[in-house]
Amino acid sequence: MALAGVPQARGAAVCVVSRGAPAAAWVRPAGGNLKATALVLGHEEGKEAPSAIPCLPSLPFLLMEGKEQRGGPGAMAAEMVLSHRPGVPRSEVLSEAELEELAQRKPPSKTSVRGCLRKARCSASTAKSLLFRFLPILRWLPRYPVKDWLLGDIASGFSVGIMHLPQGLAYALLAGLPPVTGLYSSFYPVFLYFFFGTSRHNSVGPFAVISVMIGSVTESLLPDKDFLVPVNGSDTTIVDEVKRDAARVELVALITILTGVFQVALGLLQFGFVVTYLSDPLVRGYTTAASVHVLISQLKNVFGVSLGEYSGPLSLFKTFIEICQKLPQTNVGTLVTAIIAMVAIFIVKEINHKLASKLPMPIPIELITIIISTGISYGVDLKSKFGISVVGDIPSGMKPPVVPKTSYFGQVVGNAFAIAIVGYAICISLGKIFALKHGYKVDSNQELIALGLSNFLGGFFQCFAISCSMSRSLVQESTGGNSQVAGVISSLVILVTILKIGELFRDLPKAILAAIIIVNLKGMFKQFTDFRTLWKSNRVDLMIWIVTFVATLLLNLDIGLGASVAFALLTVIFRTQLPHYSLLGRVPDTEVYKDVAEYQKVHEVPGVKIFRSSSTLYFANVEMYAEALKKKSGINVDRLIEKKKKALKKLKKQQKKAEKEKAKRKKDMEAECNGPGVAVIELSGEESGAPAEPTLCSLGLPQPDFHAVILDFSSLNFVDTVSIKIVKNIFRDFREIEVDVFVASCPASVLAQLERGNFFSSTITKQCFFPSVHDAVLHITGEQHRAPVRTCPGCPQHRRGEGQPSRPLPSSPSPQAHHSTKL
Repeated sequence: MALAGVPQARGAAVCVVSRGAPAAAWVRPAGGNLKATALVLGHEEGKEAPSAIPCLPSLPFLLMEGKEQRGGPGAMAAEMVLSHRPGVPRSEVLSEAELEELAQRKPPSKTSVRGCLRKARCSASTAKSLLFRFLPILRWLPRYPVKDWLLGDIASGFSVGIMHLPQGLAYALLAGLPPVTGLYSSFYPVFLYFFFGTSRHNSVGPFAVISVMIGSVTESLLPDKDFLVPVNGSDTTIVDEVKRDAARVELVALITILTGVFQVALGLLQFGFVVTYLSDPLVRGYTTAASVHVLISQLKNVFGVSLGEYSGPLSLFKTFIEICQKLPQTNVGTLVTAIIAMVAIFIVKEINHKLASKLPMPIPIELITIIISTGISYGVDLKSKFGISVVGDIPSGMKPPVVPKTSYFGQVVGNAFAIAIVGYAICISLGKIFALKHGYKVDSNQELIALGLSNFLGGFFQCFAISCSMSRSLVQESTGGNSQVAGVISSLVILVTILKIGELFRDLPKAILAAIIIVNLKGMFKQFTDFRTLWKSNRVDLMIWIVTFVATLLLNLDIGLGASVAFALLTVIFRTQLPHYSLLGRVPDTEVYKDVAEYQKVHEVPGVKIFRSSSTLYFANVEMYAEALKKKSGINVDRLIEKKKKALKKLKKQQKKAEKEKAKRKKDMEAECNGPGVAVIELSGEESGAPAEPTLCSLGLPQPDFHAVILDFSSLNFVDTVSIKIVKNIFRDFREIEVDVFVASCPASVLAQLERGNFFSSTITKQCFFPSVHDAVLHITGEQHRAPVRTCPGCPQHRRGEGQPSRPLPSSPSPQAHHSTKL
């Protein structure tokens, strides 16, 4: 193309020059080819255009007069030039059927038994992968940076081991077991987790919530009253603690083994996702309520009173009422000992928190308190002089493994499952927090297996079920712990205690252990601040928190957990049953569609209703979806269909009456004209074609102010048979009132489910499905500029322009003229 006064050069691209543009700018197409680039040059308003335009080699120019405006001639010409480059296909609006044909959709893959067997075939690489997966130590230990991590892990392990000692003794008391079982639970599971665990900073071992769950089972199935023995043949009875403790150890060993079996089985079945049903508000509400259970259970050791043992719903309140009734019997020495210990531990823990950055390691106040109180108790003989209850004998040395009795299997299997889920939920939540902070990955399924094996094998060595302690994990991280080696060091500290030191703590007052437990509940009681946070962020989550807390207090730990999970799942169902429905409009000059109720400058496309739901469609909400669509459309669809049926019925009666009159007139005319050589010929305007189909207009009924509905399926992730049926009814009902229905943004998985559910037919085809809302709008309104809209076979004809009908409207039936001629 050559222009006067403009130098001509070689090449295929065109440079558009427009006056009035504030500066020069390159307009480069998506391909980025320099030879196909348009250069737009401009100058300030009122100045003379340059007589000579510098040009790149191989780049011809097109000089266009006029001011450059949005949508003006210059922009249209530039768009025309760029859109007609050779080799660039013109865009079209494609339906799903045409898109599948163009993109060649792959058929669904079929799984065969042979293919499954081929995948399951064992090989050297598969065996190695499985070994490294189930024994993570083989992967990380050879790469362990000894120089960088070892000193930190040793210091951290020693600090955590010092915490394990008092907490193990205290949490064994909480579980209703001999104190030495707490030391066993701090050694065997921790050592086993070193081989199978994937979290570098989790400190596994006894945990208050798990201990109180176990304690509720032991006290309900093996209460103290079952072990009363007379004293010297008198009417006075005492509890045979040796026999009671032995029975409870066997019971808890069974619970621990079952807990491990559940966890290993869930891990092998890749059911690590089961913890997702325990949302964060549920776990926090549950642990807060469990901390209240822990606090109430330790008040008897603080006040030095003996209580009855309650189980089942409302057992917490029964225990609290009995404590209040027995306050006059408080042992003053026990109460003073507990208060002094709690104050000292609390103050030092606050100092540790404030000076965490300056202290090389936290002050082991719990261990110091145990040592000092044990020495005072031994020197002053607190048990005989003041009646303060002490721990008693702690056997030294290791115990051989013992197979537990299975007589209580049916009674504890439910509790074991609850303990398995709660313990794993706490452990994996803490593990993911540390993994995210330090940049490594925690395998949720392997964590299940690691906890399960630790519990399963530990159950044979008189351990009770373990989880992860937040306080110990924070200490392990803050004191330089970098890997599971810190856990091994802490278990070795407990091993030395079991072998040599444990028997020295026989005179340790139980009030000291109760004080340690109560002070360590501080972090859980801080979760009451969730009220304010959840009130501002999400009140449904606040409701889950409150219901979980109240249910756990009222129904006890096991039943409360089940009720809480059920309520949390019900909230999900209710939220999907009551989603947000919206009508969409187009954002000006974009292909974006937003809710017209939320944006001021967003307006509906004339004659088109675009409907979106924020949830998927299934049997519980699909009928409400259809009702919301009809309500949002602004017309009473069902009422209009009913009126149409009545009008059609009336019209049919009129047609039958007219046919009878017609036949009668014909008969009369034949009688009058009956004679030789006479024939009657009737001429009717309807002989040439079939009678016209009645429409709303011809029936005298009001017509909708829109001619098309677009259903935005972008939020759908599945459909069931009920939803397929209701969506087909939506197509049918709107077709009855002469409104065409289209579907946009339907995911491929949902489209496949619609195919399997026999959704498509001769009246509903894939020609009515479009990849996006904008494609559907362009197809309906005919506003596509670059390419004509395809007319889709199998899809209803659509209105073109405002006020145009979607299909030819037949004229109203006219009176039929009858003519007769005598020959």
